[in-house]
Order: sequence, then C-alpha cells, then structure tokens
Amino acid sequence: MKDAIHLKYLTIGPGDLPWGTAVNSVGFQELGPGEAYPPSNHPVRYLFSVERGRILDEYQLLYITKGRGQFRSATLPHPVPIEEGSLFLLFPGEWHSYRPDADTGWKEYWIGFKGSQMDSWVSNGFFSPQAPLWNIGLRSDVVDLYKEAIDAAGAQQSGFQQRLSGIVAHLMGLAWFYRRNQAFSEVEDKMDRAKILISSQLPDITPEGLAESLCMGYSNFRRIFKEYTGLSPARYILQMRLNKIKEKLTNTSLPVKQIAAESGYANEDYFYTVFRRMTGMTPTEYRLHAHGPAQKNSRKS
Repeated sequence: MKDAIHLKYLTIGPGDLPWGTAVNSVGFQELGPGEAYPPSNHPVRYLFSVERGRILDEYQLLYITKGRGQFRSATLPHPVPIEEGSLFLLFPGEWHSYRPDADTGWKEYWIGFKGSQMDSWVSNGFFSPQAPLWNIGLRSDVVDLYKEAIDAAGAQQSGFQQRLSGIVAHLMGLAWFYRRNQAFSEVEDKMDRAKILISSQLPDITPEGLAESLCMGYSNFRRIFKEYTGLSPARYILQMRLNKIKEKLTNTSLPVKQIAAESGYANEDYFYTVFRRMTGMTPTEYRLHAHGPAQKNSRKS
C-alpha cells in the first residue's frame, strides 16, 4: 500500500461542540489496483466490511481524486458509481458501504465531524441522504483544505478544533457551490447574460422581455432564474433598480424627483412608497443616513 495518513481520533473538549462543529477524524489514503479495502490500519471504530457496510455516529465528507468505485446506502441500496472527482457525504445513523474498483484502486481524502451547524444545513435541505454524491471534478482548492485540516489535526495546537470547524464550513460551502453550479452548467451562460441585460437595460427591462431576449418561455425562464439566483426575475430587477437608486442618492446631488424619473417611476409618491417598503426609510432619509453625521450637521448649520 502507498503512503497514507490516518489520524485515529481527535480530542473533543467541552467547548468544541457548542462552537457548532467538532472534528473526529481527518486523513487520506491511496490504494493501488487489487489492494484490500478498507485497509486494516484504520481505527477500530471506523473499520467495516464492504459486504456488511457500517453505520457511523458522525458525518463524513470524502473526496476521490484518483480511481473509481461504488457507493451504496440505506437510502440508495443500488450501487452508485464513484468517479475521479467525486465528493460524497455519509450521514450519522445511515447504513452505507463504498469501495474502489479492484482494477483502479483510488485515492481518497476524508474528514469526519458532528455538530449543530451541519445538523441545521441538513434539516434546512442543503444536504440530504437522497443526494449524497456529486462529481465536482478535480479541484485544487478542495484538496488544499483537506491538507490544511490534516496539518491542523496533526499539530493539535490550542483552538485546533475551532480551526477545523472553519475548514469544514469552507469544504461544505464549496461542496454546495460546485454542486449548484454543476446543476446549472447548461443554463449558466443564459443566466449570466440575463443578469448583464438587467444591469445594462434598467429601468426599461421587464421579466417577460428578458425571457424573450433569451429565447426562453417565461414560465421556464422564471423557474430557472429563481433557482439560480434565489430571486424571481421581477424581484431581482427591483433589487437592481433599488441598488442604482441608492448609488445616486449617495453619490450625487440630483433631486429625488429626478432620480425617481430616471429610475422608471413616473409617480413620485409611488416611488417614495416602494423605496420606504424596501428600505424602511424615505429617499431623503436614506440620503442623510448615507452621508453620515457630518453631512447632517452641515445641513442643520
């Protein structure tokens, strides 16, 4: 077997879990074709038989950077292919089994952790046993984070668990980011074009006109745009208009009435109503707030 690092366990102090995340194990291993898996030098509580599988009391995030294999779980009982660049998540209390193919072996990085932060992400639907595996490709930033975690766990300096907690959050953030962008790879160019069109054609752009410019049906465009940005096209356009209005209120001395007209609001009273609903202030109050105490005092004198 090739060189590998195994950290048998990490200490978790009384103040670590209240932080939100505590890491139990982190490491990597590389196995050549035909080598036994899992190797026998794992800590006893992490050993498992590929045939029988196992159940852990922690999350584990694994990243395969070489080779291929298969994954199964209680939720996904039929073998799911694992490829070079696959990232997959194990859930506490969830039976699972995985292995490299005998003709390729593989190189894997892993980090095991638990805590309320990850529980919250799962309960809010960001991660799920129904979709535990996705292929993000070979990413140097992900590998670098695993290596940083291995170094931090090896040194175990004061506060190392909090440092590892930050690395876990970064890893999960990248996992979500790459997963989301992978799902939108086919429409990413159109969504980026949509945002450019909105920015360049304010205040005249409409959601329906935007969909037509992209040669998309409006219902389909609205659904994809909201999934991609988190906002409906109408809400996104409104937010962009508001941002430009704020810039003018902050960086120019243009009258509010002129700013309203340039922003597509023919009715100044309606403009005041919309702006106050969105910001909690009138345009005049926002301008004074943005200019700070010195500007307010100069106006009073």
